[in-house]
Amino acid sequence: MSVPDPSTPRKLSRLGLYVPFILLGIAIVVWSGFWVWARGEALRRMDAAVAAWGKAGVQVSWKDREIGGYPFRLDITLTEVTVHDPSGWGAEAPKIEGEAYLHAPTHWLIAAPTGLSFNRPAGGAVAVKGQLIRASLTHLQQRPPSLSFEGIKLTFAPGPGAQPFALSSAERVEFHLRAGPEDQGGVFASLEGGKAAALGLFARLAGDKPVSMVWNSTLSKMSAFTGPNWPAAVRHWTEGGGQMTVRNAGVTAGDAVLGVNSGSLTATSDGRLSGVLDVTLRQAPRGIAALAAEGIVDADAAQSANAVVQARQGGGEATQAAIDFQAGRTTFGPVALGAAPMVYAPR
Repeated sequence: MSVPDPSTPRKLSRLGLYVPFILLGIAIVVWSGFWVWARGEALRRMDAAVAAWGKAGVQVSWKDREIGGYPFRLDITLTEVTVHDPSGWGAEAPKIEGEAYLHAPTHWLIAAPTGLSFNRPAGGAVAVKGQLIRASLTHLQQRPPSLSFEGIKLTFAPGPGAQPFALSSAERVEFHLRAGPEDQGGVFASLEGGKAAALGLFARLAGDKPVSMVWNSTLSKMSAFTGPNWPAAVRHWTEGGGQMTVRNAGVTAGDAVLGVNSGSLTATSDGRLSGVLDVTLRQAPRGIAALAAEGIVDADAAQSANAVVQARQGGGEATQAAIDFQAGRTTFGPVALGAAPMVYAPR
């Protein structure tokens, strides 16, 4: 009996060896296409935002713009950036760097690695440099969006021909803006380890001692804060019943302290601050004298304010009082100190 020949073994297909590489190649092509689309979308949104700001009167420009970060990020670098508002405020920076990951394209980290400068309407430019100057911008669909700023070991230097700035340096500066429940927004700011400049109000109050500040407040009716520019948005917000509730705030300049225990603020139709702040003062006579010496309040108002302090201070060091912003005027108790601060300049 004969035995049948065994069948010839089948050759294994090499396709299985190549499939993973083919799939990887397809994934790379698809991801690359997505990155190119995201890059173009970032450029389109930037240009649209700049055009919208331009219509509102805010001029934004730069010399060069580069976008990289492939494959997982969008890295944007702008050089010779300038921002100018019709009110006179503005900012400039030799370089601005922004970064967002593709899985979170609306979460941006922004830095000014070589410093920046800001321009004051009446005071001129101030150059700012530091160990770290950065910001983050997220949740752009919320009102307000989440915005944070952090500066570490900052120095402040007025530009040529500019007026002095209150501080020459600060160890840390922070600002945070957040959306809250029930159409609210939160504003928190702080300054630590400030050093007064050689001239000015803080120099008279603090001398060589440190300066610190804190501000913690809540904004209502944030959905009404809309408009093509700052004045229009504030007007629409106040007309919609928006107010700022001050939780706590304060300025410490050496031994002089101005603490805000509570208060409510808004803006009048002509752009001036309106509301009341309940405050606690320490070294009040020294502070009033410094305000008079700087020409912020006149001599008669300073004398009357000192009388109020002596009447309310008694034997202690602290003075409880109210600072009232009404009808375009600032009053300390019954004493008129001058015009209320401007929130925006009417156009």
